[in-house]
Amino acid sequence: MKRRALLQILVLLLFALPNAKGANDGPSRTGDDLFAKANTEFAAGNFKAAIADYQAVVDSGEWSANLFYDLGNAYFRHGDFGRAILNYGRALRLDPHHPEADANLRIAHDQAHSLELAPSALEKYLNWGTANFFAIVAAIFFWLAIIWLILRPGKVLWALAGIFLAAICGFAAFTLENGTRGQGLAIVIAENAEARVAIVDSARSVLALPPGSEVVILEERGDWNYAALPNDQRGWIAANVVERVTLLTTADSQSSRLHSALSRVILSGAKRSRRIPRRTL
Repeated sequence: MKRRALLQILVLLLFALPNAKGANDGPSRTGDDLFAKANTEFAAGNFKAAIADYQAVVDSGEWSANLFYDLGNAYFRHGDFGRAILNYGRALRLDPHHPEADANLRIAHDQAHSLELAPSALEKYLNWGTANFFAIVAAIFFWLAIIWLILRPGKVLWALAGIFLAAICGFAAFTLENGTRGQGLAIVIAENAEARVAIVDSARSVLALPPGSEVVILEERGDWNYAALPNDQRGWIAANVVERVTLLTTADSQSSRLHSALSRVILSGAKRSRRIPRRTL
């Protein structure tokens, strides 16, 4: 039983580890030349060419906070404030403590006169952590509670406390993930964008959205997205005028499948352990 418990703990540690991809690392060697070329073009004032080369590095999957920051700067100097705000936001997703990206994001919002979403009181309170952080902590508390029940089946109180803390952290992760800074956050990247009451261009306008404005996509339906708007209303927006801040890679989906597989291994081990007769402590 001890060996099985140790194996479960090791698997738990693997399960709880976040993605090891560095937020501040620059492009790998395969993208170094293109990244350097983009920097040279930016310094020469050729912002359109710099945007194309920075974007090529992004398309290759070699992401970093500094790459999105540089791409945001190129868009800003090119006069495209919507995409500048989008890429500053992506830089801050990878490195929430990137001071230059945060400062330039403020400047871009002011220049574009864009509309921003107001976070709820609970989101403001939870702002010191991220959805991933709370999800990882919730997983740790949950599996520690399960392991405690396996090793000390007669001591239920501590296990219940662990499950209760896991539920609180899970709720915090859900709140942040579905809030104004969650996976649904998108930026308006087109001129003359409007949210409407229905999915036709002739429908009544709910709100005019300057480039760089923030919305939260709630539902996708063909060429339209149903979104929460900065004025606390909701409306339909053409899908081609907004772009999500969060980007997903193949590695992200593979990591999710790995976590699910590890979860099944732990649960399977827990079920087998429960078949062992209890012993008196």
